[in-house]
Amino acid sequence: MNPLLWPLRSCANGLGLAWWARVETHGPEAIYWFGPFVRRHTLEARLPEFLSDLQAEAPASLEHRLLRTRRGEPLTEIG
Repeated sequence: MNPLLWPLRSCANGLGLAWWARVETHGPEAIYWFGPFVRRHTLEARLPEFLSDLQAEAPASLEHRLLRTRRGEPLTEIG
C-alpha cells in the first residue's frame, strides 16, 4: 500500500467508509481482514494476490466478502 495514502485510508476507516475483504477459512478455522481501501475497485484488483497467498496454505475451504466498514486490530482471528 502506498504510504502517502495512509492518512486517507485511516480517515475513511475511522468513518466506516473504507472497503475491507473479510476472508474466512475452514480447516484451519480463521478469519483474515484485508484492507482498508478507499475504493472498492482497488480492493477488487488487489484481492486475488491476497487470496492466492492464503490458498497456498491449503485450507479446506476459503470464502470472502467485501464490506464497507470500520475495522481495527486484530486483522486475523484464529478460531
